[in-house]
Amino acid sequence: MTWSHWQVPPFVTSVFFVLGVFTLYWVSYNWIASWARTHRLRIAEETINTWYGILYMVVFAFSIQTLVVGTHISWQFMNFQLIAIIFCAYFLKIHMPVYSLFPILLVYMVFNGSLVYWQSWGHALTLMTFFIVLNRVRNRFYSKRYAALMYMAVGIPFGGLLWLWMKLKFDFSWMTFWQEWLYLVIFEALLYVYVSMLMHDTELKLRLAKFASHDALTQTRNFAAYTESVSYLFKESQTSNRPMAMMMFDIDHFKHFNDTYGHAVGDEVLQQVATTVQTVLAENDPRLRLYRTGGEEFNVLFPGYDLEATQRIVNQAFQAVNHMNIHTAKTVIHVSISVGVSEIIDKDQSPLDFYNRVDHNLYQSKRNGRMQITAG
Repeated sequence: MTWSHWQVPPFVTSVFFVLGVFTLYWVSYNWIASWARTHRLRIAEETINTWYGILYMVVFAFSIQTLVVGTHISWQFMNFQLIAIIFCAYFLKIHMPVYSLFPILLVYMVFNGSLVYWQSWGHALTLMTFFIVLNRVRNRFYSKRYAALMYMAVGIPFGGLLWLWMKLKFDFSWMTFWQEWLYLVIFEALLYVYVSMLMHDTELKLRLAKFASHDALTQTRNFAAYTESVSYLFKESQTSNRPMAMMMFDIDHFKHFNDTYGHAVGDEVLQQVATTVQTVLAENDPRLRLYRTGGEEFNVLFPGYDLEATQRIVNQAFQAVNHMNIHTAKTVIHVSISVGVSEIIDKDQSPLDFYNRVDHNLYQSKRNGRMQITAG
């Protein structure tokens, strides 16, 4: 109908159809991932990527096959389905057991009425092998300069073999076989170029987002990220009556380090202190985040923790930093920190009230001789 009415070749409309399907995937996936981040769901984006990607492509493959299932031309949309499989295997970075592919293929064969054909079994086994090989090629060669060459080196012969199984089953002409294989090769190349551009744009946005929310020197989250997090968590704490605590610390005599040894040494002190505290947090609770909120001042938010529950982690971080020795060209620097800790109380009307009380405890630690923890 498209060709007869608009004089547009079916292949051209197929290209736009395939690209439209994948564009819809990226738009819907980004919306879901953004929604999960906004609602602070504890779901890794890689997990969303895996399960939503599989579900999306399975629904796509089954939906398009319903148009021709049970007919003598049920092979006509195979290129679309192969592109969906290539997309899952190569571009989605899906980590799933190999054996989980077989039930999906078995259900598809039942749906398509192909269980009784030996050619369909050969096609299914080839398809599984294709998925596995392409996934491993992606994991090993994706960042290499010749990644595109490796991608096509796998896609072209497997595509030909898969279409050969269909030729044996449906006995269409060799002209159709060569034409469909060529179309698949073109689809594979276009998919690589198109998705690579989309992923490059996504990676650029992620880098810009990280730059906006992270401190470049210490790789901790910055004051802007702290403000956003504490506002959300404070509101959540009030709404759900869930406890939250905060640890605030700064490096003792930091100005002396800068004035005596130079800013390069001061930067090294900041970096090593931040790395040490982040290691302690990761070992205890990977959800905890370290924020650099001032020159040598850092904060840790403890959602779901009351004051008593923070003691072990705060003490570990305190001891880890206070046992640090930083070697410079001229001397060995002994680092210590002063710490203030508190939890949200009923009279806190805003995150600033909470912050000020923790800051007051930190000031008490410094006024009383530094290198100590004040909690309350």
